[in-house]
Amino acid sequence: MKNDRLKDYIVRRILHRVQMPAQYLGGEMNVVRKDHGSVAGKLCLAFPDAYTIGMSHHGLQVLYTLMNARPDWVCERVFAPWPDMESALREADLPLYGLESFTPLADFDVLGVSLQYEVCYTNLLTILDLGGIALHAQDRTLADPLVLAGGPCAQNPEPVAIFLDLVVTGDGEPSLPAICDLWLKLREEMVVDEGQATGDAGRRQRERVLAQLAAQLPFAYAPRFYEPEYFDDGRYATLNRTRTDVPETIEPAVIGDLDAIPLPTRPIVPFNECVHDRIAIEIMRGCPWQCRFCQSTVIKRPLRIRQVDTIVDAALESYRNTGYNEISLLSLSTSDYPHFEELVTRMQEVFQPLGVNISVPSLRVNEQLKSVARLIPAGRRNGLTLAPEVARDDMREQIRKKIKNQDLYDGCRVAFRHGFQRVKLYFMCGLPGERPVDLDGIVEMSERIARIGKEEMGRYARVTASVSNFVPKAHTPYQWNGMQQREYLQWAHRYLRNRCRMRSVQVKCHDVETSLLEGVLSRGDRRTAAAIELAWRRGARMDSWSERFDAELWWSAMSDAGVDVQRTIHQPYEMANRLPWDHVNVKYGRPFLEKEQRRSVLQLREMAGAK
Repeated sequence: MKNDRLKDYIVRRILHRVQMPAQYLGGEMNVVRKDHGSVAGKLCLAFPDAYTIGMSHHGLQVLYTLMNARPDWVCERVFAPWPDMESALREADLPLYGLESFTPLADFDVLGVSLQYEVCYTNLLTILDLGGIALHAQDRTLADPLVLAGGPCAQNPEPVAIFLDLVVTGDGEPSLPAICDLWLKLREEMVVDEGQATGDAGRRQRERVLAQLAAQLPFAYAPRFYEPEYFDDGRYATLNRTRTDVPETIEPAVIGDLDAIPLPTRPIVPFNECVHDRIAIEIMRGCPWQCRFCQSTVIKRPLRIRQVDTIVDAALESYRNTGYNEISLLSLSTSDYPHFEELVTRMQEVFQPLGVNISVPSLRVNEQLKSVARLIPAGRRNGLTLAPEVARDDMREQIRKKIKNQDLYDGCRVAFRHGFQRVKLYFMCGLPGERPVDLDGIVEMSERIARIGKEEMGRYARVTASVSNFVPKAHTPYQWNGMQQREYLQWAHRYLRNRCRMRSVQVKCHDVETSLLEGVLSRGDRRTAAAIELAWRRGARMDSWSERFDAELWWSAMSDAGVDVQRTIHQPYEMANRLPWDHVNVKYGRPFLEKEQRRSVLQLREMAGAK
């Protein structure tokens, strides 16, 4: 769309949105629109990536449905615009807006941001700036929206802390409504006349409201009331409160009964094909396992499940409301759902006659894997996705992922017999204690599965080994470890590709520079924010897309902002050190993580001695 046509279209929409009845505005199936004048509060959910990524995120659909089910709130959506759209908006001097009503972001009461991937942080700044909201939280007044963030990246919010008013950890279903309601209530109590909401008075009033929010809600972290302290040599020391009425540490919001939380049965159907173009049904939250590398298994505790009837009924209603031909059963480890076989059998009975595929994207390699291949036909995708992570038993003991190679091979054999033709395997490279023999195992495992395909199908199975670069994440036992150096990861990738001899096996390695940036942004402290803003001002946009990512731009921004990349990602922490994210609590907390880290160190010594 040319810029003049785009400008004309948006201007007409914005100018006429108040005059046009909401039902006449175009939009996706199941989109919700409300008259803004008839509600008490206006929320816009922001996903700092492209529409095709954000509309694939189940959590967005959950919170959108939850808040729009309330008569006193309206909830809309906004995504990061692609750079050409950003340029067109700036040239036309138009604000970024909520998709449902074309309302500028600055006119909402709350902007709720989902932080799913650290490399998308610059997109957050684009959304704020285009939306007419001050980048720095300290510059906003009581008349500005509350900028609230949650998601996996909120486990270490410090690198983006200066841009956020509040950060929430844990489950969004109980925390988002509580924060939205209390924000409205406290803001209304604070404002006597419009003059108090703007300027210096508005900034002071906003700070008072935020302090009350942080004091009353144990899961709400207001970064402005905490000041980092550093040692003379530049190392992070601790985080000090500047007010005694805010909590010293932040507790996660936790749902006790997941089955009581309604599933979104009228999800929005996107205009175009998205990354996950299907119905998603969350069957379980949390994971029964405690892999040392996995952040999700820690931050999503405790384990909670939905009942079979709840899942089947919600899936059927969602199908009737969307017409999708695929339903995905979501959890961190779906085959560990306690009623797995009953659930899959019921789903097949209901949906197979309707021509609807059932997919299980998160399978654990165990005895259950063989039953999955028998219960779920290969369907249109005819591929199996598994995550062995490593290929040797002693390294698997080190990462605490208790699976057996034989279960993997047996499961693949049964899958090939039932129509599956391809297998995708997820591995990690750069784990603590990794040896060349561990890299050999990745190729050997992949090639063995390809040969099993030959035995069962008469032709070699297509196997993709997707190798990611290990980043030690906050709130995992490996959080004290350093990340492998660039040179090692580059060598390991070459080694893997050179070892692979079979044409039906493909080794795909994640970009090293992107992984290193993820390491800095996930392990950094509050000083990292200056580098993020500098990179954004120099043009960093949509960095999670390979065609947009400019590594040199980022590394120069880090250097110019004074961020010590070597110390941030490659230098291990001592167990006695305070970590930049220690104020964010997780279930079981630091004692459990310390115990697991000590066990890991002992096992690594045993592995080294066994050479």
